Amino acid sequence: MRHLLSTTDLGYADAVRILDTADQMAAVTSRSVKKLPALRGRTVVNLFFEDSTRTRISFETAAKRLSADVINFSAKGSSVSKGESLKDTAQTLMAMSADAVVIRHASSGAPQQLADSGWIDAAVVNAGDGKHAHPTQALLDAMTLRQVRSRRTGTPTTGMDLEGMHVVVVGDVLHSRVARSNVWLLTTLGARVTLVAPPTLVPVAMDDWPCEVSYDLDAVLEQAPDAVMMLRLQRERMNAAFFPSEAEYTRNWGLTSQRVQRLEALGAPTVFMHPGPMNRGLEISSEAADSERSTVLQQVANGVSVRMAVLFQLLSGDESTPDPSEN
Repeated sequence: MRHLLSTTDLGYADAVRILDTADQMAAVTSRSVKKLPALRGRTVVNLFFEDSTRTRISFETAAKRLSADVINFSAKGSSVSKGESLKDTAQTLMAMSADAVVIRHASSGAPQQLADSGWIDAAVVNAGDGKHAHPTQALLDAMTLRQVRSRRTGTPTTGMDLEGMHVVVVGDVLHSRVARSNVWLLTTLGARVTLVAPPTLVPVAMDDWPCEVSYDLDAVLEQAPDAVMMLRLQRERMNAAFFPSEAEYTRNWGLTSQRVQRLEALGAPTVFMHPGPMNRGLEISSEAADSERSTVLQQVANGVSVRMAVLFQLLSGDESTPDPSEN
């Protein structure tokens, strides 16, 4: 694996190998010294053209725990804000001997362009591009779902897929790179995925998406899915009225306290997921976000492990999993 640009590029074996490696990386966080020497002497550049807190910090933490040197680059206050192109910025970073570039960009396809252009000789990791893809988010969500299955079945996560699990993704699918990446990865791992959204927030051309689509959240919840992933309403990407009011959106497509209670009454095993940041009271109630069923903080923790695994696989040249006991 040379780059990580989209979950559509990941085959079953690749995805399971990354997740197994992430499990090994998670063991590092339980040690008193939370570092491995695996990428000592390597340089990772975080190239963020869009605002980000948790993703940027997660990648930075991951690289540092692997002993890599980290350069954080933000478009704001840089030469980009003065009109510098992606090509010139990339070549400037290569002059600093970058081994990997983690890029977040508002334009779909920017990471692919960087990887294919020949401007740089470094591994490229897509940390989110426009409405297109966010592969490491999907991987950390899959890691979380493997842990959920492991707790229920009492079996180890190593080598585990998601065969037979039903995952419901709810909300602003139209603008969500998280939804796109999850549909492909979770399906590759064997899960059944159902998208639920207002008709105005569902992409027009979905014939090749390997998932089901519904507009009725209550009907889908009656099926007692294994997980419900709530998406943030991306109002910053909306230039029109996609629904009459926020109150109506919450009433029809929000994970409200009433829906939580209904799942409890059904005896459903459903866990509640959210990629963050959350709009409490809009797409998810505080009762749901703070309940024992919520995996939100678990997803954040898994983000570091997954990003460690991705950087390790890309830069170590070793397809085996690392030994977390290594100092």
